[in-house]
Amino acid sequence: MKRKILIILSVIFTVTVCVVGLTRATSKNSTTKAQQREERHIEREKRRAQRQAEYERYIDSIVLARNYQFNPQSMQQQPAGPMRLLNNPNFELSVWGTEVDIFMPYIKGVTPPYYTVMLNYTMPSVARYVTEQTQEGWLVTFSSSLYSGSDYEFSLEIYKASGTATLTIASPWYPDVQYIGGITGQN
Repeated sequence: MKRKILIILSVIFTVTVCVVGLTRATSKNSTTKAQQREERHIEREKRRAQRQAEYERYIDSIVLARNYQFNPQSMQQQPAGPMRLLNNPNFELSVWGTEVDIFMPYIKGVTPPYYTVMLNYTMPSVARYVTEQTQEGWLVTFSSSLYSGSDYEFSLEIYKASGTATLTIASPWYPDVQYIGGITGQN
């Protein structure tokens, strides 16, 4: 009887030691997995921050080199005209050094009904081209007559974190037209 009790106690002790050992190993293993997960998380954050910094440097470089294009995705006559979505991928304002190409719709008219015309010009030189760095990116302004009797004022706000931009075209005869879109480098 004593022998049976000793054998049973020995088995219980052995099972207990094994279970405690497994629990410690599992706990150590899960701690290691949690640490590995945290290290991977930190590494991914660093890579994302590095990619974002590279993208912002890219936006800075194309703006400073005057080698970019603005592709509008929507337009709206100011101050409260209806928002119009633009799906034509050919609409753009391209800056090539001192030359600016524009192919975009524009809303004309002093009183309703307003009407849409196409601005399709190559401007070999523009007046008062100014690039100013802002807290969120860049503000590029210039003017051109667009081969008419009055100057059109262009104001392009570029947000370097997202690559989005807002272009406002002002004319002395018509309400301002604002475009929202994105900036890319020229090929």
